[in-house]
Amino acid sequence: MKISIITITYNSAKTLDRALTSVQSQSYKDIEHIIVDGASTDGSRELIEAYAKKHKNVRWVSEKDEGIYNALNKGIRMATGDIIGFLHSDDVLYSSDSIGQIATAFASQEVDVVYGDLQYCKGNKVVRRWKSNDFHRSSLKYGWMIPHPTMYVRKEVYEQVGEYDEWFRISADYDMILRILKAGFQTHYIPQVLVCMEVGGASNKNTKARLSKTQEDLIVLRKNHIGAGLLTVALKQIRKTKQFLC
Repeated sequence: MKISIITITYNSAKTLDRALTSVQSQSYKDIEHIIVDGASTDGSRELIEAYAKKHKNVRWVSEKDEGIYNALNKGIRMATGDIIGFLHSDDVLYSSDSIGQIATAFASQEVDVVYGDLQYCKGNKVVRRWKSNDFHRSSLKYGWMIPHPTMYVRKEVYEQVGEYDEWFRISADYDMILRILKAGFQTHYIPQVLVCMEVGGASNKNTKARLSKTQEDLIVLRKNHIGAGLLTVALKQIRKTKQFLC
């Protein structure tokens, strides 16, 4: 079972090497690593080129794109694996067995979507843990969602539900998760941290970004006919607050 890991990057040379190294350190070896660079100018392209020469399982492109979700869609189109997941350029796989655990879950039962827990870090300090749980459809109206960086899906899932909606600038991952879960695909939860994510993403970098995130989340909920608008968004935020207590 080949697993395609897609890493999108733009001028992230300071953290990129750590992300790339965590992929090559996996005990599970049937991995295709796809890197989509947005025409970086900080040395990232040269780092990727050297990495690709060293490792035969790497495919990459460096060219201008139209944003995060355009880059993710580009990576999905490039992927040839049976399973597809993402590792952003400032994130790392939690352990050398993270992908092995995901592969075992897919191989041992009839599932289409596998996900786990997510750990937020600031440097070497853990500041938040997103402890997930088994999926129940009724939980969507209460703001529940899969930690997107831990989500791995069969390629056929994207073939059925389509690509990330590039109209969204921040919430297309939330939209994609709802589309997948609404479609009735079988899910499996691994109660382990699978990914360490560096704090300070696009949706939380400032007040304006958080407001835009709220507005887009409302549109996502209406589009997918889920929840009670602002109440569901508020419950989603409360869930985040609880993650600091884990």
